[in-house]
Amino acid sequence: MPEVSMDLNMVRVTNGDFLGKAEACAPKLIRTAVHPQRIVEIRKTEAVHPEVVWRDRIENLSKYHLKKGDKLCLDFGDHQVGYVTLKFASVGSPQDAPAFFKVKFGEIAKEMTEDSADYDGWISRGWIQEEYFHIDVLPAELKLTRRYAFRYLEIEVIDTSLKWALVLEDAAAECVSSVRMDDVQPVESEGEVIRRLDRVGLRTLHNCMQDVFEDGPKRDRRLWLGDLRLQALANYATFKNYDLVKRCLYLFAGQTRDDGQVSACLFTEPEIIVDDTFLLDYSMFFGAVLLDYYDASGDLDTLKDLSACAYRQMEIADAQFDENDLLKAGEGFWAFIDWTDGLDKQAAMQGVYIYCAKRVQKIAEILGETAKAEVLKAKWKARAKAALDALYDEEKGLFVSGPERQINYASQVWLVLAGAVDKKKGGEILERVLVLNPEKGMVSPYMNHHYVEALLLCGRKDDAMDYMKYYWGGMLSHGADTFWELYNPEDPSESPYGSSIVNSYCHAWSCTPTWLIRTYFV
Repeated sequence: MPEVSMDLNMVRVTNGDFLGKAEACAPKLIRTAVHPQRIVEIRKTEAVHPEVVWRDRIENLSKYHLKKGDKLCLDFGDHQVGYVTLKFASVGSPQDAPAFFKVKFGEIAKEMTEDSADYDGWISRGWIQEEYFHIDVLPAELKLTRRYAFRYLEIEVIDTSLKWALVLEDAAAECVSSVRMDDVQPVESEGEVIRRLDRVGLRTLHNCMQDVFEDGPKRDRRLWLGDLRLQALANYATFKNYDLVKRCLYLFAGQTRDDGQVSACLFTEPEIIVDDTFLLDYSMFFGAVLLDYYDASGDLDTLKDLSACAYRQMEIADAQFDENDLLKAGEGFWAFIDWTDGLDKQAAMQGVYIYCAKRVQKIAEILGETAKAEVLKAKWKARAKAALDALYDEEKGLFVSGPERQINYASQVWLVLAGAVDKKKGGEILERVLVLNPEKGMVSPYMNHHYVEALLLCGRKDDAMDYMKYYWGGMLSHGADTFWELYNPEDPSESPYGSSIVNSYCHAWSCTPTWLIRTYFV
């Protein structure tokens, strides 16, 4: 979840026609029965991630008689998103006390070794996936009404009585997604790591494709515009569910702030409501997502419908530039770019503006709105020149940002992606920043994706693949079934929230290896 700017007094403007069109694209979720594959024991070790030890076949589940303090951990074999049903019985004397137990879910094994009582982070502990239950009469079927994201499920008996034991007779999950994994053929590659990167990226995307493109099915289950842009690109190369992208675009345009700015994210339950979180880079990306959707689907009607919303985001951004066509450093806007502490975002945001303005210009050209296209073209050209004149340090051969002339990865990446320099010079810039390795590095898979995309834009395919193997491959080395919200190769247990127990280990913006591989390498 990015840092946010909240407008608690915002006035929301609703377009009922757009919301109606969004509802017409709502998916019917595909429900699949999934059963655990084995009984395991998860042992905490000195390493970052614990050891998962095979304990027994799942066919022997009912032989485990659980008394006070006993634990039973089930492995579902892959990352799942869905609703769980547990069937319990008892053995021994008649049940003379309630069964009291805890059910805990984990996306990765490390979650199962963490104690929620130790959590002291700044976001709600309500995201921790554990529940306490009393069952007065056994046998009983327990249907958990909450949706979980998990691979591991652990039952810990808090108490029964001295005379009887709890037995788990069966466990099953009804898993949900708007698409089917089997509908996409795996990539053909001689490299095992490439095949695994594709498969795990695809699973990440699949599990985030619910009623909307969620950012994470564990946390925080919202539709974020920055995540949507990357998910949609991956979707076009894989599942090709155009209606789900269309739905999300209409949802964003269907409820805005009173000045027309689209929010960074929105909620879908109990009703559609735009959040009071506004990030200027995410708002500008609306036009880029719309153009990508049109290019993939050919849906001219939607392009016409939503073009005014795309134009408005760029007009709102215009107010943040000074008389020299430079983004006003640190004034009047919030942006995400990346989680890096102390990151100066002026130069990166200059790049995001140029990148998005070019795409919104193309929308205007497709629709024959020549005057609008010319205005956008003139503005991005002036702002690209301003970036070269004021933000490019000839001596260092790198872009600088803000009053302190900070050098960071994000500035180089976004101005390269924007086309502020040609591909040859862009490649040289990316090479220099890698050698310099500035203190303000890249933290999120979101930013790391854009670094890889910049390398590919500059024709550096070998470097891009090597980096994907290093970064996303690092998650694979830690047992990832889906790619994570956050990964720092130097500290794999890092969390921006105060504890990794609330990290999201299936996260939308991490799914892009499946798109990058399919678009550039096969």
